Amino acid sequence: MRTSRATNVSAQYGTTVFQLGDAHRILILLIALSGAACTQVDLENRTFFRQEYGLDTHGRKTWFDHMVEVDPGGIDAKITSDYDEVAPARIAVLPFVDHGSAQYLVDKVPLTARSKEEQANWAWTDSNRMRRAIHGYLSQREFVAINLIQVDQVMKEHGITDETALMRVPPEQLGEWLGVDGVVYGEVTHHEAYYGGLISAWQVGAKIRMVSTRDGQELYSADGDRYSVDIRPAIGLIDIGINSGLTLLQLRDMNLVRAEEDNAREIVLRIPRSERLQNQLIDALREKPGVMAQDATAQSAPAAEAVPEQTPESEQPASEQSTKVIAPRWFVN
Repeated sequence: MRTSRATNVSAQYGTTVFQLGDAHRILILLIALSGAACTQVDLENRTFFRQEYGLDTHGRKTWFDHMVEVDPGGIDAKITSDYDEVAPARIAVLPFVDHGSAQYLVDKVPLTARSKEEQANWAWTDSNRMRRAIHGYLSQREFVAINLIQVDQVMKEHGITDETALMRVPPEQLGEWLGVDGVVYGEVTHHEAYYGGLISAWQVGAKIRMVSTRDGQELYSADGDRYSVDIRPAIGLIDIGINSGLTLLQLRDMNLVRAEEDNAREIVLRIPRSERLQNQLIDALREKPGVMAQDATAQSAPAAEAVPEQTPESEQPASEQSTKVIAPRWFVN
């Protein structure tokens, strides 16, 4: 009975079933064709040096980001009214200082008992990590940031080995030593961890000041901190135990780096972009021979040109042999 009934139904609605199957196939085919059309890319129109979106907002937390990430931190930035007119083209990020305990703190409780020497090393480590992050983001901007290795060497040669000695030197003198238009002072204010079972966090805070070396004017200052938070609500005892262990993983070094990078990025994002400095960079490049313009006679010279024979250096007299170091053109000031 079941077989005959199925046969009757198939015979009665066979055409309809076939038609629905064809409709499904056609629909799938249309979707596939539309997807193939969407994947065709116009690569010829993707030229360089076009409008870039989000230069001043990409990477800057909104109120929604603070709420989602449970980040109560913030940054208070101040800038001089005539910044665009006096913005420094060449800057040096000076050694940062750390006014914290230089201990590993969790919930304000030191979990380490470091000696004075170890505390000094860790203070330098924490401050220099933030300094490198600030320097990295400044280097991506319209500034010419002096390499930190060079800055440190100049400081050593002049006996600037601590905060007290650094504060005694006027910015104008620092500008003369380093050959810059502005210097950046920095301080690490917070470098701590928090753990409360279902919630844990890193807190990293910093203060920076950009000062002109022409007249000692403070051009920009920022004071703020960022939290890298992990929160895992739970109700049952087993869930509470598991989530408490997972939040403890938040105190890894990688999450600390993210908090440092977040703080540095947002501090630099609040520095207004200067079109004047960008134009100065382009003009300075044009002034260097052979960088942006080539000699017309060199362009019109024959492709195959006789090259005078040169005696290999290995066959030259020892007095004439020398080690040659050729620096890139862009490296020469």
